[in-house]
Amino acid sequence: MNKTVLVRAAMLVLTLSGAIATTALAADVRVAVTAIVDHPALDAARKGVADELQDAGYVVGKNLRLEYQSAQGNVATAAQIARKFAGDRPDVIVAVSTPSAQTMLAATREIPIVFSAVTDPVAAKLVKSWQATGGNVTGVSDLPSIDKHLAALRQAMPAARRIGVVYSPGEANSVAAIAELKKLAQPAGMTVVEAAAPRTVDVASAAQSLVGKVDVFYEPTDNNVTSAFESLAKVADQGRIPLVSADPSVATRGAAIGIGTNYYDLGRQTGKLVVRILKGEAPGSIPSQLSTTLETHIGKGAAQRQGWTVPEAFLKAATKVVD
Repeated sequence: MNKTVLVRAAMLVLTLSGAIATTALAADVRVAVTAIVDHPALDAARKGVADELQDAGYVVGKNLRLEYQSAQGNVATAAQIARKFAGDRPDVIVAVSTPSAQTMLAATREIPIVFSAVTDPVAAKLVKSWQATGGNVTGVSDLPSIDKHLAALRQAMPAARRIGVVYSPGEANSVAAIAELKKLAQPAGMTVVEAAAPRTVDVASAAQSLVGKVDVFYEPTDNNVTSAFESLAKVADQGRIPLVSADPSVATRGAAIGIGTNYYDLGRQTGKLVVRILKGEAPGSIPSQLSTTLETHIGKGAAQRQGWTVPEAFLKAATKVVD
């Protein structure tokens, strides 16, 4: 074989190798994930998404490029992240929390968006209804079972009549949850007393303003408040006011009772929708879903500090008891 033939053969091999490499790169799946803030519940949801993708065969470093950015509690930063992701044009964007999903939808109406840990996607104007309504958005809601929360409160604390809620007025999820709480509380002979905390640094002072005015604190998975949950728990301890949350995981952070969604499972459920879209389904053809899990976690130490004796029936029925 002469040199000319060898050179041509080598060039052919290089060309084919380059084509194969390009094809492999083009086959890579790109998923971008964003959250309004880092806190244990949202982090657990994000991990659930990543684990579900891996179990479906999408492996980081092999055939999946997975990017994550947190807005660190800043809506303006969330909008910047949304614009960046829209410009990058990944295959799917996962928006964890209501503010992140809203800013993401404002940035793109074309790239598939899967929301997670959004309380009421209809009220947040992410989708027109809970049915498949077209568009580029679907996802999984962590809508708290407020009727079950109130039933638990009445059973555990029959003397409680005034429910104190610290919340961020800028979070549509919290506004929707409080509206539902008020609607259900009135027939039960209970009233809701609100205190706004627009920033995480406002949580403690907002909670303090309710001391002496409420019999129990209720936290409706407000991202702002959850980020500073220890501040709320400290006020509850000092005021001897039982603290109940719609996030069961915060029993480890000072809640006497946490009743609600397992956020890791919520992330797995969200991940299943991402996989369906990666395999060709249109997000607008998939109805928005509710979380399929409901857990009760009891913080025995927190309950004691907050002056509440946990009924034995609650301890026996609890998914988890934290000392």
